[in-house]
Amino acid sequence: MSARYVSVQWNTHKKVYDLVLWALIAAFIASFVIFSKIAHTGESAISDEILILRALALSAFTLLTVILCIGPLARLDTRFNVLLYNRRHLGVSMALLALAHAALATLYYGGFGARNPILAVLAQDKTFASVSAFPFELPGLLALLILLLMAATSHDFWLKNLSPRWWKALHMLVYAAYFLLLAHVALGALQSERSPAYPALLLGSAAVVTILHIASALVTAKRDVLQRRDIAQWIDVAAPSDIPMNRARPVRCGAAPPIAVFRYTDEQGEAISAIHSVCAHQGGPLHEGKVVGGCITCPWHGYQYLPAKGQSPPPYNETLPTYRVRLTNGRVEVDPNPLPPGTPTPPARPGGVTDV
Repeated sequence: MSARYVSVQWNTHKKVYDLVLWALIAAFIASFVIFSKIAHTGESAISDEILILRALALSAFTLLTVILCIGPLARLDTRFNVLLYNRRHLGVSMALLALAHAALATLYYGGFGARNPILAVLAQDKTFASVSAFPFELPGLLALLILLLMAATSHDFWLKNLSPRWWKALHMLVYAAYFLLLAHVALGALQSERSPAYPALLLGSAAVVTILHIASALVTAKRDVLQRRDIAQWIDVAAPSDIPMNRARPVRCGAAPPIAVFRYTDEQGEAISAIHSVCAHQGGPLHEGKVVGGCITCPWHGYQYLPAKGQSPPPYNETLPTYRVRLTNGRVEVDPNPLPPGTPTPPARPGGVTDV
């Protein structure tokens, strides 16, 4: 979090994160080139330019697949939350790799004639009536434009000025980009490959992304305390001990956004508070985050809120609705009617008064 716009907050964590990321990317590309040279010798040898082209493409596609898997993995296991904090760094890196692949391909295949290299590549003898002659460059170009647009608008300046709703809608286009890249590879590189391993890897990647999203949706639905349309009465949540310390139990009321019921400790001891579970920054799921340093911390980008106040700590000014909580016969209950954003609400105290 930052109280003002800066290009990148290069703290130690992000420096290590990016150094490890680019070291892995470099190792991936180098390994691909080396093993390809070993596997293809003599008449089957592949030029260095083509190997680098393929290495850039494969690394970008692999990284995009990983990015799409991080969200559902974090919902299935909180240990993956560490990858969420700087997921935008992964996205920008992936877009740069895709741009490098596209630029090198354009120069290699269209840069030696009199025509503009881009037009030379796009204007090759292609037809929409044939799979083998389909202009596979078009879905690749559309995917690249989406990825570059997302990378260019990844900074919080655009999030603030576009509004979280429209910014998030724009960045959901990553799924369209992924589909377009699947088509780009299937209609392009796979048309000249005879080994079944390549289509298996492509379909396997798409299957992993799909299965993880479905699994996380099912697990998330199962974790929710309950869903109900009548929100006039207090809702039974759980026994205090059933809520993990410094974590939340989500409560859903019909189609309304979830309520995050957190159990934590403050200067007076154990406490339970409830807050709107949608982060004001980018709509992140606060109920999947945890209490760090006395503040609820969003698992997406680290935005923080005081549990009993629904306010970000100074100098920040984000606020969220809070909810009344109480203990009745050893059970945590929450009033599903939200209070105005930033309203201080006394927490329930296990071990104290049982019926507030």
